[in-house]
Amino acid sequence: MIQRIQTLYLFLAAVISAGLIFVFHLWTDNEGVKIYALNDYLYLGMFLGSALLSLISIFRFNNRKSQFVLGRLNIILNFILLGIFVYQSLNLSGEINVSEKGIGILLPIFSIVCLVLANKAIKKDEDLVKSVDRLR
Repeated sequence: MIQRIQTLYLFLAAVISAGLIFVFHLWTDNEGVKIYALNDYLYLGMFLGSALLSLISIFRFNNRKSQFVLGRLNIILNFILLGIFVYQSLNLSGEINVSEKGIGILLPIFSIVCLVLANKAIKKDEDLVKSVDRLR
């Protein structure tokens, strides 16, 4: 059902992954140029892949097990993206001159929180359906 709370969490994760990458920059380089996810196809692809997984998971409401698995895959994808960001931020040159990281590096964390809450609600629904099936 579309009106469940996990749909809201999954939609929020999709908005974070697909919409906010155009608003917030990831970091600023030595010349003062702000680097967005649009500048690197790897980051763009991973963010858009995460948003696509969230949207697919919303419309898989009939099959809660596959919805749960897609949520787990999306969490793993966001952890990989976060790991790449941490690695990249630790290897930025000119750390003495410029030490400005953007809020865009934190977007996978916000997305992970939304996805964990969605998976928790999906698991709760699945347990509820199993308990009702036992009573029949």
